[in-house]
Amino acid sequence: MGIDREIGRRAVFLDRDGVINRAVVRAGRPYPPRELEEVEIVPGVPEALQRLRDAGFDLIVVTNQPDVARGTTSLAAVERINVYLRSTLGLDTILTCVHDDVDGCACRKPRPGFLLQMSQERGLSLARSFMVGDRWRDIETGRNAGCRTVFIDYGYDERWPGDIADHVCASLSEAAQWIMEEVAV
Repeated sequence: MGIDREIGRRAVFLDRDGVINRAVVRAGRPYPPRELEEVEIVPGVPEALQRLRDAGFDLIVVTNQPDVARGTTSLAAVERINVYLRSTLGLDTILTCVHDDVDGCACRKPRPGFLLQMSQERGLSLARSFMVGDRWRDIETGRNAGCRTVFIDYGYDERWPGDIADHVCASLSEAAQWIMEEVAV
């Protein structure tokens, strides 16, 4: 039996690197921090998350970490970063795909596996939920799951998904403001 898409609870699904913590940008492309010591929470993120939490949204991070499969980052390092972010920011959960594209898993963005899983487990309405990200994979994931999407545009040197996102902005603070305005309508 499926979840009624108009009745379930709401969530804001968030990408990790670039949305809640700074991505490491090299040659115009974003990369995740490799160790906890490199993690820097983006200014305004704690306040934006608190506003969304106060509005009744579940806060769920969905992150691709293919460097684990590629052998350039350890799973332990990724888990240290996730534990720190979850405890510091009061996130409900962080779901991590450690596969690479060739693995063909359902959890690697842009596939919506993690969003569909959370919809079932937490009774979430994906139609009433939002996906916030800074890369095309995030926006495609939200669209594939039936969520509304917010693209945080940092001007990376890669495919630009702003034309398919529901909203384009410059920060999670701006994304939270737009989401709050949308749910107030």
